[in-house]
Amino acid sequence: MTDQPVDSWLTDMDGVLVREQQAIEGASQFLSELERLDRPYLVLTNNSIYSRRDLRARLLTSGLAVPEERIWTSALATAQFLSQQATGEGGSGTAFVIGEFGLTGALHEAGFVMSDRDPDFVVLGETRTYSFTSITQAIRLVLGGARFIATNPDTTGPSPDGPMPATGSVAALITAATGVQPYYIGKPNPLMMRSALNAIEAHSETTVMVGDRMDTDIVAGIEAGMRSTLVLSGVTRHEEVTRHPFRPTWVVDSIADVVPMVGELAGR
Repeated sequence: MTDQPVDSWLTDMDGVLVREQQAIEGASQFLSELERLDRPYLVLTNNSIYSRRDLRARLLTSGLAVPEERIWTSALATAQFLSQQATGEGGSGTAFVIGEFGLTGALHEAGFVMSDRDPDFVVLGETRTYSFTSITQAIRLVLGGARFIATNPDTTGPSPDGPMPATGSVAALITAATGVQPYYIGKPNPLMMRSALNAIEAHSETTVMVGDRMDTDIVAGIEAGMRSTLVLSGVTRHEEVTRHPFRPTWVVDSIADVVPMVGELAGR
């Protein structure tokens, strides 16, 4: 493991900085310390519903001031990846999209045209209103040869009433009907991490990933070549850490414990 100074930070959002739209103790201080020491950072989320502007506003209501350019979503990573894959002039292409503005807006910005007639891609993202009609259309288009992309593999998402189906569950339905597996862009795909690193011109060997899930945040960080910090304020419990065949570099109770690490690791 490298002992190079840490120049940059990537951090998950839910379970690390916020929980149920409330800031977790230490989150504001962590962000302030990054700004004070001029450490480049990004706040990552697999949620593709919201745009950067939406997420900035939602974080502000939790008491956390995060500039739009410091937010990176699976929708943005998906749009970037597809613009590199598209064969149209200037990286343009066509896509049939199931998702919200966070995803459709990102794809529009990348030059894509939304189409349900022989699209290059079927792109599945998060939405609160999955439609049987649109899922049926997606199945037919995938069977017709459209390439199948999903923003993230999360099978459930939180809601005030409990878990609700998310992208991974709906992708499994489409796969069952077509026999075609999607290519997932978001965590734990290290592609998400690489795109985030590129966005802030950071290097994996001098960046730390902070997350609350061993099976997405930590493994993605490890596979992308970063050091990682697991916080126990979210999904993963302490006793679950040893059940995995990989280990984070550090395990701490919450983001409050990471605040002094920003300066300490920068000075190594």
